[in-house]
Amino acid sequence: MVDLARPPRWLLHRWRESLRLRVVTTTMILGVVVTALLGGYLYAEIARGLEAERVRVAQNEALTLTAQAQQQWDASDATDVGKLNNAAVDIMNQYLRPPGPSPSRYVIMSRSVTNTSSTVLADLASGDIGLSAVTPELRQAVAENPTRQQTQIALVPVGDRSVPAVMVGSSVDVPRAGRYDLYFVYPMEQEQATMALIARAFTLAVAILTILLGAIAWVVTRQVVSPVRRAAGVAERLASGQLNERMPVRGADDLALLAQSFNAMADSLQSKIGELEGLSLVQQRFVSDVSHELRTPLTTIRMAVDLIHEARDDFDPAVGRSAELLHGELDRFEELLTDLLEISRFDAGAAVLDLEPVDLRVTAAKVVEANATLARHRGSVVELVTEGSAAEADIDERRVERILRNLLVNAIEHGEGRPVTVRVASSDSAVAVLVEDRGVGLRPGESSVVFNRFWRADPARARTSGGTGLGLAISLEDARLHDGWLQAWGQPGVGSRFRLTLPRRAGTRLTTSPLPLTPDTAPLRPDGPDDDTATAASMPGALPTPVERLP
Repeated sequence: MVDLARPPRWLLHRWRESLRLRVVTTTMILGVVVTALLGGYLYAEIARGLEAERVRVAQNEALTLTAQAQQQWDASDATDVGKLNNAAVDIMNQYLRPPGPSPSRYVIMSRSVTNTSSTVLADLASGDIGLSAVTPELRQAVAENPTRQQTQIALVPVGDRSVPAVMVGSSVDVPRAGRYDLYFVYPMEQEQATMALIARAFTLAVAILTILLGAIAWVVTRQVVSPVRRAAGVAERLASGQLNERMPVRGADDLALLAQSFNAMADSLQSKIGELEGLSLVQQRFVSDVSHELRTPLTTIRMAVDLIHEARDDFDPAVGRSAELLHGELDRFEELLTDLLEISRFDAGAAVLDLEPVDLRVTAAKVVEANATLARHRGSVVELVTEGSAAEADIDERRVERILRNLLVNAIEHGEGRPVTVRVASSDSAVAVLVEDRGVGLRPGESSVVFNRFWRADPARARTSGGTGLGLAISLEDARLHDGWLQAWGQPGVGSRFRLTLPRRAGTRLTTSPLPLTPDTAPLRPDGPDDDTATAASMPGALPTPVERLP
């Protein structure tokens, strides 16, 4: 069932991404609130003024009419009830009743509450409003103080509706009949109509003012947001490598100063990037040239060292031992030179893939078998675990084999003689190999730098297996070349995991891995595993979603 109270996602997305929409909407809402408060105050003040003026006019008019009625009663010579009633009717019609078909007031004459005279006159009313419209409170107030006017505002029935009215009560002395009350009722229909007109005018004014404020805010924010958007567009193009992009500079205001500063920053960045690129090219060429130039003397040295190594038994024991060390270090030097040449090819963008369908289980088995001697020497048992069906993918087997060899050697070297597990699994879109050791592990933050060139967790630790420090860096480049992921996880005292994930078909974007990176038995730090979980080999945007966990 759709929840109508929740705003749609596109509206929330639009609200978050549009500064202009937020500014215009906020301005209009604040404009409505301010004008409503101001309009409400003015409306109340106008209503109060109209009411006070109506009361003042009603009191003055009632006072004059009461005085005229008293004069007529004082001049009357009526003695019996009939004549007194006739006189009352005459006074009502000639002096008290308003002229015209639409009366502006109603007059009611009734016997006072405190009148005890035996002569009783009939109650009179000048219109449809009778004595029932007069509230008991007003009648009591007039009776208690007949020498003063009493005023009250109350609802009175006029036709088929009730309207507020000003009621003014006073008293007259009727000869031989005692005191009678006069009630003047002044309906405020005209005032109501005036206030309704003012309310409509205020509502229209608020609507127009709100629209104008929105238009003003839109124009103002456009003047500010447009240069910012242009700056964002230029920044995106700069980030994409278009280093010649610049912001247009117009005028001499703050935005022009921003554009000048931005352009100066872009010039500086372009200059620095150019210098860095030139330095990088020089470094890459230097590494490549030195690596190639070392090939020839290294070949000669290799031939000489091989001869010396073969004749080591004829030498003095110390010299023979030196020949063995020289032979081993030369092997390591050749490996380092080979790795440097491979890195230089990656840096130059010359590395290419030779893809063919390969079952990753077979490749993993070959790597495990090839490093069995090293594992026995280190005291580690390597277990190969395959899950599911054939893990076949389009890969460059030479490069993938090199990745797995580097990961396995790294696990054996740092596994402290404990078991090492190699897992192979596949899904519909990806294949994965997980190499897990139970050795020293990785400290917080190291999983993001473990693939850096020549990085070592402990600089004082010797490379007993002859590593060059470039193996994981080359593995990362090989994984990137396959559009795959190479990720690391580890915790001190628990061990480390390295996971290689490759798409089954070349050019397919990875979204998940068949194997979890984090074990369910690993103790979690208070900040959770996500802060130090993986370094991805793919380009930004291809990182896996949350860290997976074994059930």
